[in-house]
Amino acid sequence: MSEIKIPMVEIFETVEGEGTRAGFPTIFVRLFGCNLRCSWCDTKYSYPPEEAGSVMTIGDIMRQVRTYRSTHLCLTGGEPLLYGEKSAALIEALLEIETLTDLHVETNGAVDLAMFMERIDSPKVRYIMDYKLPDSGESEAMITSNFALLREQDELKFVIGSDRDFAESVRVLERYPTRALPLFSPVWETMPPAKLVQLMLDHGLSQVKLNMQLHKIIWDPAMRGV
Repeated sequence: MSEIKIPMVEIFETVEGEGTRAGFPTIFVRLFGCNLRCSWCDTKYSYPPEEAGSVMTIGDIMRQVRTYRSTHLCLTGGEPLLYGEKSAALIEALLEIETLTDLHVETNGAVDLAMFMERIDSPKVRYIMDYKLPDSGESEAMITSNFALLREQDELKFVIGSDRDFAESVRVLERYPTRALPLFSPVWETMPPAKLVQLMLDHGLSQVKLNMQLHKIIWDPAMRGV
């Protein structure tokens, strides 16, 4: 398993920028490649026509992760579950690092989570599923059967760029019950955070958490490796 090779973009340490673990020092393992092309994507360098920064074995990835001291790890991309069995093997290997207490996987909603849920049984692993709304241009690619698979420790993110996106996110939550925590994240350029907060209050969404991206507040939004 340690010799399995995976296309990579970068591995670095910073603070988690969003979600329920926002603010915690975190190791980021960013895989190359994505099966979607969202209009507002802020990591276009993680998929073609760009090239993978490198190809690393799982053993190499583990060795680099062990050089950091953070106990939280974010597996991201691109789409980190794009490689199926290889992605699952990487998660299993990372779970062998005793110092890690939290391993969260940022997935885009267009990958079936069933195999990963069945194969990987660890309370340390959490899935943050980013459900794509109309403004992304990729809403048709969403696999709605994933909603029933998500657990209480998982998170369900909606990136909201317009009133249309907001209305769709409310409709999706009503239509597809899930145990995961819903997060509403504004597209900074088109959905002012204050407006999104008011929409949440006006609709009585007390079960939804506002999700701000700390890294875009701390650093230049275009900066990599932070």
